[in-house]
Amino acid sequence: MVFTGEPEAAAPPAPRAGGEGGERPLSGIRVAMLNFREPRQSTAGGAEEYAWQVSRFLLAQGAVVTFVTGRQRGQRRAEILEGIRLRRMGNPYLVYVLVPLWLLFRRRRVDAVIDTMNGIPFFSPLVVRRRTPVLCLVHHVHDRQFHAFLPRWLARIGCFVEGPVARLLYRRCLTITVSESSKQELAGKLRWLAPITVVPNGCAEPETVTPEPEQGEPTIVYAGRLVGHKRIERVVDLAARLDTSWPGLTVHVIGRGPEQGPLARRIVDNGLHGRAVLHGYLPAARKNALLGAAHLNVTASEFEGWGLTVIEAAALGVPTVAYDVAGLRDSVRHGVTGWLVGEDECLADVVERALKELSDPCRRAEVADACRAWAREFTWARTGASITGLILAKLQDRGGAYQ
Repeated sequence: MVFTGEPEAAAPPAPRAGGEGGERPLSGIRVAMLNFREPRQSTAGGAEEYAWQVSRFLLAQGAVVTFVTGRQRGQRRAEILEGIRLRRMGNPYLVYVLVPLWLLFRRRRVDAVIDTMNGIPFFSPLVVRRRTPVLCLVHHVHDRQFHAFLPRWLARIGCFVEGPVARLLYRRCLTITVSESSKQELAGKLRWLAPITVVPNGCAEPETVTPEPEQGEPTIVYAGRLVGHKRIERVVDLAARLDTSWPGLTVHVIGRGPEQGPLARRIVDNGLHGRAVLHGYLPAARKNALLGAAHLNVTASEFEGWGLTVIEAAALGVPTVAYDVAGLRDSVRHGVTGWLVGEDECLADVVERALKELSDPCRRAEVADACRAWAREFTWARTGASITGLILAKLQDRGGAYQ
């Protein structure tokens, strides 16, 4: 269904503190979700899933949700999906100009804003009405990411905007982040002034999965975006690095992104055809079947806010090997739901130890049970309910028009 107009929404009623008796506490409240991407775009990841799932929950609580984001070539500028109004505008650079302008001209039709800071914020406190609450959502600090992918001069500008500029601009806005690691980095690296609350990612209940038959040799899976800082080449290289101890090991890579071409060439150049397989994007059922049959989920990412795919794998009973870095040390319980690679350790060595440990059927069953129990602690309903409560509290704090 395509939405072709921008009718003036009715003035919002007073928000209710509870939801008993089928009441929808955000009934009529107009929420703008600002996010760099949306889940249907080719480079979308965990941040986009978080924003979309929260938007769905807010919609179920009665809110009118507009998801304002960038636009990929061929996408519609405006449509409604799952009841959420999508507004797409601008390329990865122009989006940070066009979204604030969109918000400026519609500020009287927005009652609350969730401003996702993907390194660069949308500067929403400058354009909304003073009484409109802004919740700043930060998944992780991007300082190293700027320096990894941008020229030095541009990286310095990015760090300046993410640090001193955003710190002052959002100092009166409640900040939401997804892990204790990210909270510590906000406070330590950016010297964040605003109050910070942790609202972790959720995890969808996996559909019934029929794992593929095991062939007697271990399989490793990487699932996620194929981008540089995920360092997927280290996962692919495990097929060669562990050839002596695990000659039948197969590495499956699920996902899409700009690194797909270089990874394909690496597999050919290293003679790993059949040992390392690039699947590209897979529908959920197929992805879960492949992941659910694996011995290990492996991520070599150098920084994360949380690690949504870690919990998705855990929900299927699959442990994760990851580096002991911010975010991933929160989502992986070392020695219980996976293994963390220390500063002086090699990824291949930790993966080899994990595979040996999991070769014991009793140990593998024990770890799988721990993984599933851990994943059950994270639901999108819990995430959405937390953010609903934060929005209600902020609306009531502003008084006046909402009383």
